[in-house]
Amino acid sequence: MNQPIVDSLQGVTLVGGGPVTAAALARARVFAPRIVAADSGADRLLARGVMPEAVVGDMDSLSAAAKARLAGRLFRIAEQETTDFDKALRAIAAPFVLGLGFAGARADHGLAVLNTLVRHPARRCFILGPRDVTFLCPPELRLELPRGTRLSLFPMAPMRAHSTGLRWPLEGLDFAPDGMIGTSNEVSGPVHLVMPAPKMLVMLPLRHLAAALRGCGLQPAAHGG
Repeated sequence: MNQPIVDSLQGVTLVGGGPVTAAALARARVFAPRIVAADSGADRLLARGVMPEAVVGDMDSLSAAAKARLAGRLFRIAEQETTDFDKALRAIAAPFVLGLGFAGARADHGLAVLNTLVRHPARRCFILGPRDVTFLCPPELRLELPRGTRLSLFPMAPMRAHSTGLRWPLEGLDFAPDGMIGTSNEVSGPVHLVMPAPKMLVMLPLRHLAAALRGCGLQPAAHGG
């Protein structure tokens, strides 16, 4: 895939086949108004009365009714080496992507999504779950969050990191998926994280989505924490 299917100057909301509430979709669209579906995510959108501008995937789980309604907006990528989320993320050129319907349904699908975030660090993607936002930490991350805010880190490869503004500093710790992890840390002041490689996932309460976007150097369309 050499040319993007969707090329946007705004954030893009990407919807997958997992559960998506009306409130979650409305929240995402404030920050990322353009709407794309990954395969059966189109069924979720149509059920909410929303027409995606493009549907990307292998189309093996999209309903026949949705295929008929979305003729001309379907972009089939037949290879089976990657997931529909991976296919759709690679098809979007945008400042950032908000992923809905990719967390909380199946554990194996959720792990595959996290794998994709690490495999494509240049694609700024934030996965919105029922309670949290998860994203790949950039080389530097600065966050202004209330003291006591939960901030979790999960390494996807062995690494070290630098931090200020956390209750439990990261200095001198050898992080690894099968070793030291950094879940359930807390904000103690202005947060500054420095990562030697794009291999660390950050998890914050969903209400701090705007702060996460700003911390990654992005300009959210909405205001708030």
